[in-house]
Amino acid sequence: MHIRNTSSTRLVLSGGFFLAVLLAGCAKPANDALVIYAYDSFASEWGLGPLVLPAFEEATGIKVELVAAGDAGQALAKAIDEKSNPKADIILGIDNHLLSKALAADILESYKPKNASKVPSGLVLDSQWRLTPFDWGSFAIIWDSEKLANPPGSLEELTKSDYARSLILMDPRTSSPGYGFLAWTKAVYGEGLADYWKRLKPSILTMSPGWDTGYGLFTAGEAPLVLSYTTSPAYHAEYESSGRYRALIFPEGHPIQIEGVGILKGTKRREAARAFIDFVLSATFQDAVPLGNWMYPVIEDTPLPTSFDFAPKPDKDLRVEASSLDIAERAALDALK
Repeated sequence: MHIRNTSSTRLVLSGGFFLAVLLAGCAKPANDALVIYAYDSFASEWGLGPLVLPAFEEATGIKVELVAAGDAGQALAKAIDEKSNPKADIILGIDNHLLSKALAADILESYKPKNASKVPSGLVLDSQWRLTPFDWGSFAIIWDSEKLANPPGSLEELTKSDYARSLILMDPRTSSPGYGFLAWTKAVYGEGLADYWKRLKPSILTMSPGWDTGYGLFTAGEAPLVLSYTTSPAYHAEYESSGRYRALIFPEGHPIQIEGVGILKGTKRREAARAFIDFVLSATFQDAVPLGNWMYPVIEDTPLPTSFDFAPKPDKDLRVEASSLDIAERAALDALK
């Protein structure tokens, strides 16, 4: 999850790094800079990037240019489009559901980082380490208890007329949470996925291009239900007050998202790129994940803030074969026409 961080823990950015983030999307990178494609919220002023990248630059002497490329799906599409002439060295934010697209496009090269042995086997994304996991979380529907008296108790209940135009989703073509919701419905409904999406259509207020936009509409009061993560209430407990926004735990189970980072084939900065992959499994990076990205670190002994007590744990974890999602995506979108 990638929520605005307004706390005093946000680092004051050096002028050079902040300028690089602002200009990376429109300026040609310096020849000696490590170019990273990431989703918007990671690269934003309040995201995880500004929390951790200055420490990487100081420790290694490697300059970073961070390119905000939209949501993760958009960043991946950009990297694939540039495959014959790559403009970035690293892509960050590809998850377990998008990984099959990246592997099919053959844009990632293998590198097993130094702390790979500390990553639990259940979070390892690829046996060849073409993608290194750096955080994980569970998708959930978040409920605004001040806007809606009685929330749905399951995915199926979301289709009831009680929730007409009450749900904000993200577009699975551009958003990794949107693709994750697609995986959720595939895991639960299988071949009945298209029929489910037809039943769900009246409940959907909008499908935003990315998580940032969708969650912003939710907190602005546009709808009482939104796709997000079980850790969303932890953010509100940390910086606002606990209780209003709640993660709904459904009996069908919840899909896990594991976010990763990988080296793009064709990089001319391979050693610098490998240094960064090592860095994401360091204590410096992992310690910043809970309050910087509102996800769980992949290194299990990383301490969590007390606000994570407000993040409920699903009773059942769901996983789906990612290669089946392309067909599922077309079926779901056709059902919404």
